Amino acid sequence: MNTVFLLMAQFGARAVIPIDEVCCSYFSHLEVDKLLRKITYGEIKLPLVRIESSQKSAKGVYVQDLANYIDERRAAATKECAQLTGTA
Repeated sequence: MNTVFLLMAQFGARAVIPIDEVCCSYFSHLEVDKLLRKITYGEIKLPLVRIESSQKSAKGVYVQDLANYIDERRAAATKECAQLTGTA
C-alpha cells in the first residue's frame, strides 16, 4: 500500500499539509505548539515547511515526508513486535 496515496485521500491533493491538520490527525496527544517544539528540537524527525522565511508564516509538512515518517514508525513497530513475539 502506498502511504502517500492514502494521505492524499485523507487530506486532498495537496503537496503541503498544514501543521494543525497533521497534529490533529497524527499527534492528537500534543498541542500544535508542543509538536512544533518537538520538531524543532529533533525529538520528532519530521521536516517542517515554512511558506516564507518569516517566523509567523504558515507551516506544514510535505506529504511525502509525512508518508516517510509514518512508514518509518511502522517499520519500527513491526520490528519491535517481531522481537517481542520471537519471530525475528
